[in-house]
Amino acid sequence: MVQRLFDTHLHIVDPAHPLVENNGFLPEPFTVADYRDRTAGLNIEGGAVVSGSFQAFDQGYLVDALAALGPGFVGVTQIPVDTSDREIERLHGVGVRAVRFNVARGGSADLDDLDRLARRVHHLVGWHAELYIDARAIDDALLPRIAALPAVSIDHLGMHEDGLPALLRLVERGVKVKATGFGRVELDPAATIRAVVATDPTALMVGTDLPSTRARRPFRPEDLDLIREVLTPEQVADVFWNNAAAFYLD
Repeated sequence: MVQRLFDTHLHIVDPAHPLVENNGFLPEPFTVADYRDRTAGLNIEGGAVVSGSFQAFDQGYLVDALAALGPGFVGVTQIPVDTSDREIERLHGVGVRAVRFNVARGGSADLDDLDRLARRVHHLVGWHAELYIDARAIDDALLPRIAALPAVSIDHLGMHEDGLPALLRLVERGVKVKATGFGRVELDPAATIRAVVATDPTALMVGTDLPSTRARRPFRPEDLDLIREVLTPEQVADVFWNNAAAFYLD
């Protein structure tokens, strides 16, 4: 039986909705139809549509994408720190399950606002926080602040091998990690995957990172094969589905 997959990190770029330049960058369209074409045969049964820096605080694209993708897919949004409870509850009702902070490319929230908003949405609707951050930036002052958040994940294996010690310290304290973006990271994915799973077998989750905007190379199915090669079948089942389902769907 082919292992089902929960794609924890995908972007939908719908030209019907506004885009905002980030460091001079605007992505090409990548619709739900494009995503389905690119992932045909991967046995993806659910996933998380992640808001990119180029989408700022637009929610329209996310609402439309979740409606088109259907059951099993959830949203990861970016919202201003002063977003009302009513708006957060509305987004929860259409399938949003997390808030993202783009620390790597200059996000909308400083650390105090990040802390406050992450705690607020978790208390209000049970969302977790997702951090796009270079793990090299996680110093002895920042690490306990991240670890103290009620629920949090780190994108793209922490980005750089020099950040692995800090990343593993967070994993020891319950932080989840996405095995995504192999074409954009500066680390050995196989070694990092082994290290994370050895630290906490419930921590690692997989994703395609499609359409892999600004990556040196886009996602390819061989990235999933690498995970299969370095983990046991039981670990693969956890990384491909069980860990993410528990984090996003339960």
